[in-house]
Amino acid sequence: MAWTTFFKYVLVMAGVTYLIRMLPLAAIRGKVKSRFVQAFLYYVPYAVLGAMTIPAVFSSTGNLPGAIAGVAVAAVLGWMNKGLLTVAAAACAAAYVVSMVVR
Repeated sequence: MAWTTFFKYVLVMAGVTYLIRMLPLAAIRGKVKSRFVQAFLYYVPYAVLGAMTIPAVFSSTGNLPGAIAGVAVAAVLGWMNKGLLTVAAAACAAAYVVSMVVR
């Protein structure tokens, strides 16, 4: 790829990224008063994070039962308000143990 083409692509990508971040600030001047919009904006980061993470979780181990066990342990410990390190370590351990047992 030629450098001129590369820099054109980078400039277009930078412009689009800037517009996506700038337009909401320019369009909404005051405080959002709609409870629906506030709730929507509150949950968008969680929905995006889940949409990006969940498929990777089930394909990362190469072993579906192990992945399911890890997700189940993480969900239960998360529901019990355990810390992030505890949830992550227990989910990894559960996925590892189930993967070794299933083999």
